[in-house]
Formats: sequence, structure tokens, C-alpha cells
Amino acid sequence: MRTILHVDLNNCFASIESISHPEYKQIPFAVGGDEEMRHGIILAKNDIAKKFGIKTGEPLVSARQKCPELKVVKPHYELYDYYCSAVRRMYTDYTDQVEPFGMDECWLDTTGSASLFGNGLKIAQEIRRRVKREFSLTVSVGVSYNKVFAKLGSDYKKPDAVTLITPDNYREIVWNLPVEDLLFVGRATKAKLNRAGIRTIGQLANTSENFLVSMFGKNGRMLYSYANGFDKSPVRRLTEAETIKSIGNSTTTPRDMKNEADVNLIFNLLSEQVCKRLRNHNLKGSVVQIHLRSSDLVSFERQMKLPKPTDVSGEVCSAAMELLRANYNFSQPLRSVGVRVCDLSDADAPRQLSLFAEENDEKQRKIEQTKDAINNKYGNYSICRAVIMSDKTLMPEYDPAKVTSSFLRR
Repeated sequence: MRTILHVDLNNCFASIESISHPEYKQIPFAVGGDEEMRHGIILAKNDIAKKFGIKTGEPLVSARQKCPELKVVKPHYELYDYYCSAVRRMYTDYTDQVEPFGMDECWLDTTGSASLFGNGLKIAQEIRRRVKREFSLTVSVGVSYNKVFAKLGSDYKKPDAVTLITPDNYREIVWNLPVEDLLFVGRATKAKLNRAGIRTIGQLANTSENFLVSMFGKNGRMLYSYANGFDKSPVRRLTEAETIKSIGNSTTTPRDMKNEADVNLIFNLLSEQVCKRLRNHNLKGSVVQIHLRSSDLVSFERQMKLPKPTDVSGEVCSAAMELLRANYNFSQPLRSVGVRVCDLSDADAPRQLSLFAEENDEKQRKIEQTKDAINNKYGNYSICRAVIMSDKTLMPEYDPAKVTSSFLRR
């Protein structure tokens, strides 16, 4: 039987900030987004702030209403990455199978390490003590026989704790938890399960697999497997590259986007970011997807297939605008938008060539590669499309680092 650990740095961003500012440990404190760029949400909070009911993802305005004396600082991502990377390197003292899950969480497969370091519970306790001693941080660790239950274990008891979930006790621990605690059960899945009378993981585990497949397709089979402890997915080695399924960027603008011209500016900006990253990974994509969020916080996505795979920003932006025109009438302004390229393949893969378009495609690609080289040498957006700088109310002082919610979907 495998031994899997899931290690979660407690209150990661807030805890790291408190290392430099010990006084933060004695007051309600949180790391928050940039309110001027309308990213004003709680990113992390300490345990004192939690007692006021402050939650991650909550608007700062709401958090301050709950706790007027709340101390909020802006995030320092380079500092967080430094600490999280150092902690991950420490995990490799116990196994080479260390799989990050976000910046501050990791799975470890210590099955082959027992003869050197003892069983999973002993390794978990040693990691917990070392992180506290060497980094002044705390972790919660779940120890189990699969990744899903190990993740539930690290969430079960916090902070600075270890929870063991075995084939003998998982029904008592796991099955009593709310269904939304299960990995990959989001808000929409929870609502659909609740409507079917499924509110706990145990109820989900005892639901017919065929019924779940009828509700969710192949994801229903995955939910059934996870709830029953059948997950056999391996823990990847830290050096193993994960397949990138899509690349995208999204942003919330300083003011609402009221018309096509506003969105065109932002889509051009996001498309350039996305396509630069496609080229960095030597990938092209065949599907363009847009994400729209209106000023009344209603969100939806639409996508379209391209005639051929591309990594050229003009083609991506044109497809994004086509999707916008077909699916949105601006009855409400837009608060945020995103562009994603999916169905990725190697840029050098053999393809059916067009007799007439191939020369122009290669010309556009060389232009963008030249632009990449200039920006890499002289700084981001030393050269860019004029439309991106055409409206200072949308991009008052453009800085690519402020284009948040940048993501690789894996």
C-alpha cells in the first residue's frame, strides 16, 4: 500500500509576511490585492483575522466592516516564491516524488522511504518540526494511501497538525465531511449534488456510479472514485514537466469596459501575453476561449475552433473579438475579461499546409518573435501595438505585472 503525504503551509502569505514583521502576529492581519486596480480581495489572513469571520477571496471592503482594525498589506510574490521553493527543496530530503499543488501545497510519495526515515506518520511529524524550526512557518500534513485522502487530511486539522487517514478509519473521518471538501468539487458541482440530496462525501460514495455518470459524464466516475478512496494517480517527481493543456490571461480593469473598443484594447493586451507564453513553450493552439464578467458579477465563457493552430496574437485577438460580438451586447458593462488558448500542440508538429496563407503566417510569426526579443532586452512592452496605449483610463500606467490572474491550466 502506498504512503502519500499532502503538506500545506498554513496561512502561507500572511505567515511569511509575519517573519519580517513579528508585530503582525499580535493583530488581525491580511494580505490583500490592489484596490486601485479593483483587485481588492483577501489573499491570505492570520488566525486572529479568521476569528472575525474574514475569508480568503472576500472583498477588502467587507473584511474591514467585520474588523475595522484589520491590517492589510500588498502581496510580495517573489518573497513567497523564495520561501515556498526552499520548503519544497527540504521535502526532497525524504523522496524525489514531490508534486506541487499551487505555490504552498505539495504531495509527497514516501512509500519507498520507510526503511530510511520510518513510516508516513513519523516522516510527517519530522517535516512539521523541521519547517517550524528552519523556516519559522507551520504546516498541516495529511497522511494516507492516496492523494485525495491525503489532501483531505491536511485540511482536516489546522494549523500545525498531522492527520492520518487509513483504510480502517476513512469512513469515520472522510465520509462525514461536506461534499464540497472533496478535491475538484466546486460551487457548481456542489449545487448540483445538493439538489440530488447528496451533501456529504459518504452520501456521494454510496451513490450509484452510473447515476453520477448520468449527471456529470466521465467526471461522475472520478467523483465516485475519489469519495471511495479508489484514487491511484501517481505523485510526479519534481523534475517531471506537466502537460500544459491551455495558456491564458485575464484581468480586471481600473474602470468598466463599456463597448467593443474598450474590450479590443484589453484583448490585444491579453493576446500578446498569451501568445508570447505559447512561443516560450514552443506551442500552438487550435481553440480560443474568452471569459467575460459583467459589472453585476455575472460570468460566462465561450470558445471557438480556429482553422489552424496558431501562436500569433493578431489571430487570437480576432477570434476573441468575434466571440465577443456573437455573445455579448453590453447591456451591462464588463468588469473583467480573459483570453485563453486551448487544444495545444507542439509548434513544430507536422501539419497540412495552406498553399497561399503559409508565407503570411510565417511573416507574422517572425514579427512577433522580433518583438519578443526587443521586449526581453529592453523591458516588457518596449514595443507593442499602439491600441494598448490608446486609453489611459483603462491602462493608466501599464505594468504587465498588474495583469493578474495569469495562469497555465494543467
